[in-house]
Amino acid sequence: MTDNNEQWLEELLKLMDGEGGSKTEKQAKILDAAIDIFAEKGFAAASTSEIAQKAGVAEGTIFRHYKTKKDLLLAIAGPIALKLAAPFMLREFAVKVLDSTQPPEQVEDFFRAVAKDRFRFARKNIKMLRIWIHEIPYQPELLEQVQKLFREIVYSRMEKIIRHYQERGQIIEAPPWRVLRTAVSLFVGMVVTHLLILPLDEQDEDEEIERTIDLLMHGLSPHARPSDSRQ
Repeated sequence: MTDNNEQWLEELLKLMDGEGGSKTEKQAKILDAAIDIFAEKGFAAASTSEIAQKAGVAEGTIFRHYKTKKDLLLAIAGPIALKLAAPFMLREFAVKVLDSTQPPEQVEDFFRAVAKDRFRFARKNIKMLRIWIHEIPYQPELLEQVQKLFREIVYSRMEKIIRHYQERGQIIEAPPWRVLRTAVSLFVGMVVTHLLILPLDEQDEDEEIERTIDLLMHGLSPHARPSDSRQ
């Protein structure tokens, strides 16, 4: 991304966090109430009247800021998709996640750094992630946004990193998209299971990450079984 694009993204992320007075007090209350109710009931079962009641505003106030209930959902779920991908968009990704301007020497350390960073993010935004996961199958706009972010941002960055480790013999010679798909499947499954389906104590997260990385690296080992010559 260009410097201008990265500066734009940084400013957008700040606005999402409500810095600089970008949201009115009523908007913030509406969004907080909508997050609680959408996370608890789902988009289809939630009503703007109960969101308004929880927010302590008139129902008409919601429609002054968001034309429809769908617009309110997108105001919540859209930014969470961008924030999930944000570390892969910014130059600061290497510093924030890896504490280095270059990928770690060992690929396991890279996966560990990414997993810990996104785990912390998921725990902090658990209600919004629940909404996001529930609604993607039913909201084409969200699905399209996720696909575009993944295709144009996450994959383009990760492809270079995967090839970096492949050149050093730490990952099998396979299409980078296949390697990334395997890693994403394991890590997303780990986070969703750990935080939403079978919650574990926070202190168990490190062990969960280590076990998942061990499983990932065993499957990506460059030392193929003698009886299996397939890549």
